[in-house]
Order: sequence, then C-alpha cells, then structure tokens
Amino acid sequence: MRKSFARKNFFNNMERKEFEKLVEKALIDLPEKIREKMENIAICVEDTPSSSQLKKVGTRIKNSLLGLYQGVPRTVWGRESFPVRLPDKITIFQKPIEKLARSNEERIAQLVKIVVWHEIAHHFGFNEKEVRNLEKKWKFK
Repeated sequence: MRKSFARKNFFNNMERKEFEKLVEKALIDLPEKIREKMENIAICVEDTPSSSQLKKVGTRIKNSLLGLYQGVPRTVWGRESFPVRLPDKITIFQKPIEKLARSNEERIAQLVKIVVWHEIAHHFGFNEKEVRNLEKKWKFK
C-alpha cells in the first residue's frame, strides 16, 4: 500500500495580529536609550510594498523589500526648515519576511527583529552601507 504524504505549504500566512506582536516585541527589545530617542515616528505593517515604494528603492521585486524607512533622519533635524514636520514612517512588509523565513515562526521573529532595527537605524541617520556594516559587526543573520 502506498502512503500518501500531504505536501506542507511552507508559505502559510501568519495572522496579522500575531505578526504585529512580533514587531511590537522587536521595538520593546531595543535598548532603552534608543527607544527614548525615538520620536515622531509611525511604525506600520503592510502585506507587500507598493509599486511606488519599490521604485523609491530601485527594485521591482516585491519580495526583496522587507522594510522601508520614509522620513527625515534625526541627523538632519534642525538643518532644514519644515513648517510642519509629519511623522517619519517605518513600514514592515509581512509577506516578504514570511517567504524569506519559509514561514518558520522562529525565523520570522528573528527577521522582524533585524528589519525593525535596520529601519530604525535609518531614522537615526545611518545610510544603507553603514547599517549593513553594523549588521555584519553584530553578526545579524
């Protein structure tokens, strides 16, 4: 008799609320002195990046963008005059993270933590090269 094995779908979606809790935990796990300096910033979760967000970073591949910082880095504050400064925005993209993590919940949590840290580093004025160098130094994987 042949055994039938159901193929596991590796790309099951995590519930949005569960994913948002991982983002919240990543924020709570940041060092206190970083959290204290975070101001005027909105953090949200979206399924995938929009075409305009992809264009902004120079890619067309939806699953290549895990997070995006949009705003004026703290290092620029005060140098330019803004009559009203809207909040900076960090968007964490759930589906690309799930796909990269192959829907492994432990790996999703790890990636969320890395992506949140990465985008917050941009808020503090680090450019992409500097953030990547810090990730290597701190052995983020």
